[in-house]
Amino acid sequence: MKIRIVNLCLLIATCFAFNTSPDVSKDQLIQQSMLQGLSEVHYHPQEINDDFSNRIYDLYMKRLDYNKKFLLKEDVSKLEKYRNQIGDEIRANTFDFFNLSYDIITQRIAEAQSYYKDILSQPFDFTVNENVELDEKKLSYSASKDDLKNEWRKYLKYEVLTRISDELDAQDKAKEKNDTSYHAKSFDQIEADARKKVLKLNNSYFKRLSEYNKEKRIGGYFDVIANTYDPHTEFFPPADKKEFDARMSGHFEGIGAQLQQTEDGTTKVTSIVPGSASYKQGQLKSGDIILKVAQGSNTPVDIAGMPLDSVVQLIRGKKGTEVRLTIKKPDASTIVIPIIRDKVETEETFAKSAILNFDNKKVGYLKLPEFYADFEHRDGRHCSEDVKKELEKLKADNVDGIILDLRDNGGGSLEEAVKMAGLFFTTGPVVQVRDKENRVKVLNDEDPGVTWNGPLAVMVNTNSASASEILAAAMQDYKRGIIVGSPSTFGKGTVQQFIDLDDVVPSEYNADKPLGSVKITIQKFYRINGGSTQLKGVIPDIVIPDPYTYIDEHEKDQEYPLKWDEIPAAKYNTLDAVPYEKVEKNAKEREKANPSIELLSEDAQRMKKTKDDESYSLNLEKYRAEQKKLKEENKKYEALNKEIPEFTLEIPKADIQTIQSDSSKTSRNKEWFKSIRKDANIYETAHIVEDMK
Repeated sequence: MKIRIVNLCLLIATCFAFNTSPDVSKDQLIQQSMLQGLSEVHYHPQEINDDFSNRIYDLYMKRLDYNKKFLLKEDVSKLEKYRNQIGDEIRANTFDFFNLSYDIITQRIAEAQSYYKDILSQPFDFTVNENVELDEKKLSYSASKDDLKNEWRKYLKYEVLTRISDELDAQDKAKEKNDTSYHAKSFDQIEADARKKVLKLNNSYFKRLSEYNKEKRIGGYFDVIANTYDPHTEFFPPADKKEFDARMSGHFEGIGAQLQQTEDGTTKVTSIVPGSASYKQGQLKSGDIILKVAQGSNTPVDIAGMPLDSVVQLIRGKKGTEVRLTIKKPDASTIVIPIIRDKVETEETFAKSAILNFDNKKVGYLKLPEFYADFEHRDGRHCSEDVKKELEKLKADNVDGIILDLRDNGGGSLEEAVKMAGLFFTTGPVVQVRDKENRVKVLNDEDPGVTWNGPLAVMVNTNSASASEILAAAMQDYKRGIIVGSPSTFGKGTVQQFIDLDDVVPSEYNADKPLGSVKITIQKFYRINGGSTQLKGVIPDIVIPDPYTYIDEHEKDQEYPLKWDEIPAAKYNTLDAVPYEKVEKNAKEREKANPSIELLSEDAQRMKKTKDDESYSLNLEKYRAEQKKLKEENKKYEALNKEIPEFTLEIPKADIQTIQSDSSKTSRNKEWFKSIRKDANIYETAHIVEDMK
């Protein structure tokens, strides 16, 4: 959530009482200044005690060896002794725990290099009945080096097996098509080639691990300390902060996906930049895990354990070049997604509208990708103004009602969310904000004008967060509109602010700068009914399943989120503009008769089931049979990607000339309409709007 806080960093810098000796190390400077900032600025500062130490220890150990491929039980026992001492070390500004962990993991990584080379030097026996477990939550540390080497053997065998299976699938397809250009290989050749590929990938992997030096690892340790305050409080080394700024500004060429290094060391897609190459390609989604990166048709690079900045450099590139991402979906299936790098098309990030036609009815559809606001330029775009214009266009075309689609909208400007809410009612409170001193401020819509007073439905999903939740909650609390979507939104009810540590540390330490930055949670948001959006999010009035319904990707599933609480309600009067009983009754009847809604629910349950089971057979015949069964089951859900024949769209009259006079806009609009016609949730929401009349 973005909020305008003028000169906060300057105020923080002047109020810090920084005190340390002149001969401290750079790491000590970072640790002391970061902890001082967290103590004085964070919304819920932590007491440095045994509980604090335990939180740091548990999170750090999860990230140190996320898939338990390096550490032994004896190593963990040595580090366990520090569980309750980390807080004391932080107070003393020492690093005994970190230094020991660094020495141990460095030694174990060196030992593991000999394991994989030895294991991959000989063919595997794929007739043996054994399984490999890939869910790190179900793994345990090995008791001995022999046990650990056996875990490496099973993991490497699985990697080889998947490549053999892919090659056999390609061979089968070539036979079916009678493709004479395809040169079949013997099984022994296929197996040997697969081992060579896995060996090459692991050579690259261990080379990257060797480059993950002590400086980078201690940056990760500082990030763990920050993350124990809440998931959105983070430490950014100087290079990472620069990368963050570039990503937020959009001044680069690439695929337009925001990435995050998870606690298990994998690279996860957290959001797709509207209008970017990934957004247009359509297959890459928030929640996907990136396994490998290839430059066009070149050999993919396995990015397991690779630092995030290195992953970004691999993915980023010149406009017009191709990158191919091997992706693991939430249902554990893997696909290769080719994306042509491009500049972000700013127009695609802005609000846009269409008219939905079905059963001789017209419903306005308005998509808002993010709550944008350009405060730097006098004539900059603001989403509240753009949404108002789109509403006026749809109103002029005499639509029966409006759908405001906030799915996958991660938030943005609080000020814009407040103004936008005011487009649908006269005046009144929209959201409440509380700071660490328990001071509550009510943010009101002061404009008595109403742009749209007819039927309104707001679409949300699990990726609707922050400002999206504020707007949806306000519409729900006023009983102004129906909220439609996933069982709940993301549940992020906090705001963060960056502090540059260089501004905190006195000038006599300039030789050690730059030190990095800390993003700190400074406030919480509350609905006008007094409840927080934190953790609980917004519960829709009408729940429509989507494939990610049962996937644990909410704020409550993160490490150490701030708690839900409530404050007194603001003074407001409900509008009672929604016939809830009628709408809910009709929606349930349609759901029973609509095979697409039922199929969506089944697909969501299937994805949850497959995500929870990451145990695979290492018997080639059984593995291929399992994969064949999964592919056959997936065919059932292909109908969800077909266009709905009863569903047509048109451009608002005010936009016809602008769009049709530009071939690129015409093409983009055509693709957008095509995606809408495939969306059963939009189709159902359009019926819900009609029921509100």
